[in-house]
Amino acid sequence: MKKVFTLVAVATLSLVACGPSAEEKAAAEKAKQDSIQAYNDAEAAKAAAEQQRIADSTAAAAAEAEAKRVADSTAAAEAEKGGKKK
Repeated sequence: MKKVFTLVAVATLSLVACGPSAEEKAAAEKAKQDSIQAYNDAEAAKAAAEQQRIADSTAAAAAEAEAKRVADSTAAAEAEKGGKKK
C-alpha cells in the first residue's frame, strides 16, 4: 500500500510539474486578447461598411427622386408649352 501511495504521489507531482509555465500562460492570454481584438476590429469594420451602405443607398434614392422631379417638371413644362401654341 505504501508503494502505491508513493507511486500516486510521484505521478501527481510530475503532472503538476508538467503544467504550463508562466510564460506559456502569458502567451496564451496574449493570444486570447489578440483574438478578441481582431474580432472587435472585424465587427467595427462590418458596422462601418453597413453605415456606408445605408448612406450610399440614401444618396442614390435622393438622386433618383431629384431626377424624377426634374423629368416630371420638364414634362409638365413641355405639356404646358404645347398647349399654349395651339
